Amino acid sequence: MKRLIPAAIFALAAFVTISAASTKGWKVRVDRSTSATDPDASGAVKFTDAGSGFHASNPQAAVYWNPANTATGSYTLKGNFTLLEPSNHTNYYGLVFGGKDLDGPQQTYTYFTVAQDGTWLLKHRDGSNAQPLAAKTHSDAIKTPGADGKSVNALEVRVTPAKIDFVVNGTVVHSEPKGGALANTDGIYGARVNHFLEVQIDGLTVSK
Repeated sequence: MKRLIPAAIFALAAFVTISAASTKGWKVRVDRSTSATDPDASGAVKFTDAGSGFHASNPQAAVYWNPANTATGSYTLKGNFTLLEPSNHTNYYGLVFGGKDLDGPQQTYTYFTVAQDGTWLLKHRDGSNAQPLAAKTHSDAIKTPGADGKSVNALEVRVTPAKIDFVVNGTVVHSEPKGGALANTDGIYGARVNHFLEVQIDGLTVSK
């Protein structure tokens, strides 16, 4: 039987340590919506072990990470994301990298995410500020929900000394020079799932 762990909420964001067997050491930080036109759903965020990975159930947006999972220098971060059912509107899910102080007020990280409408999004978070690093863009490489409501997308972030490639299902959908907000990509890696989403996360790994 899977153990469901509700996330506590403090002000606009909160974090807890996950204590289920395969999620030992993991944390979740909830980012509640401040938009009157796009409010969160009711209920608590839950993060459970499921199959070979994790199941994220998100009435609110959240970031998931294990402080022991870090990457430095040149590396490739990979993760497989299964959208288990369509959201009631466009919401994003995917990889987090270059994370620091993720459970503190000065959190910083970059996230590369996809949505059910076939678009991808790249943003950098600094404290409570989320800065887009590229315009929301459609790509045929992104798989959208089938007749069963599910879709599976393999995401990668390939960090080199000169640039960073952002990859969906083996296709490079975007590249950015390694500078500015992306100058320092060392840090914690994990996943981000926005509100109104049910997502299975598998194969979250880093290789040199």
